[in-house]
Amino acid sequence: MNSNRLDKRDLILAKGAEVMTRRGYHGAGVQEIVQAASVPKGSFYHYFASKEDFALQALQHVYGPRLQRYAQALAHPAASPRERILGYYAELVEHFSRQEKLEYHCFIGSLSFEMAELSPSLGAEVDAILQRSADILQACLEEAQAQGELPADEDCRNLAGFIANAWQGALTRLKVASNTRVLDDFMLRLQRLLHA
Repeated sequence: MNSNRLDKRDLILAKGAEVMTRRGYHGAGVQEIVQAASVPKGSFYHYFASKEDFALQALQHVYGPRLQRYAQALAHPAASPRERILGYYAELVEHFSRQEKLEYHCFIGSLSFEMAELSPSLGAEVDAILQRSADILQACLEEAQAQGELPADEDCRNLAGFIANAWQGALTRLKVASNTRVLDDFMLRLQRLLHA
């Protein structure tokens, strides 16, 4: 595939994911997606079989690089495993705190609420992405445990799942909260959970 075609597909995925994140799956029409990407409607159907196919590819487009960055941050040798985890989430909290408008939208959260039951393939993709995130965290927690930063009897799989689910819950609360206190609460609890 030549780079021009790839660039146009990536542009539609990036701009369309923004629209779908803001407006939800049902609220985002194909016309609005192509307008955001400044491409003709035919281009959408050249790259995507349907809106559902677009959403699947957009999930991979958005979360593939994010999972890669997460894995790199949690494997960084310059800090202890505990410091890596706390530092990563502290940076995310800082990012959200800097937003001008307290309007938060989570692409994966929106799709899971709207589409998990209606589209088994989208539900499965959302679940797979969330599971990969928890697996990355589990590996870092196991390293922390091996280095004595966590108790020897800690269930790292369970702890990783709990932290990942708590973070998703915190992002969901941001959709209705008018401040970032929920993120501060998350960080406080995370620090206590990871206290050696």
